[in-house]
Amino acid sequence: MDKQKIADSIRAIYDYKPGVIFRDITTLIGNAEVFQEVIHILKNRYENQNLDFIAAIEARGFIFGSALAYALGIGFVPIRKKGKLPHKTISEKYSLEYGFDEVELHIDAFRDKKNAKVVLIDDLIATGGTALASIKLIESAGAKCVEAAFVINLKGLEGESRLLSHTKVFSIVEYEGK
Repeated sequence: MDKQKIADSIRAIYDYKPGVIFRDITTLIGNAEVFQEVIHILKNRYENQNLDFIAAIEARGFIFGSALAYALGIGFVPIRKKGKLPHKTISEKYSLEYGFDEVELHIDAFRDKKNAKVVLIDDLIATGGTALASIKLIESAGAKCVEAAFVINLKGLEGESRLLSHTKVFSIVEYEGK
């Protein structure tokens, strides 16, 4: 399967907000062949990198991250919005267009493994605020984010460039961002 088939499986919802095209992954994950191909691409990329964990951003990142962690036979670490995790957490704030938000992970998410090798997964990168906060959170917990991976990269919104000073970035398909 080629990347074009993956891109074609993602529904575009025009004017979701004025001038914004929403990239809906439910059509991708509802297609078993395409969903398996996405996980296969990610597994092939990471299977020989001796990773310790896959971390994923709430909520759509959990779909890809947990499937990839299972395929690789390694642990999965959820990164959630503030107040959603039940145990003691560490957090990282990030700015939004109008205000701030915060992500958290459990203080023992990496099971006290020093310098754990982690790949961060989410469905999409746009401006990169949540992903950057998540990378900083992983580092604050004593782990190393070796790469941030996304199914979709919205080019032109500067998300990828914001992350490159902290880690490598990989995406499967790209669209011009809006």
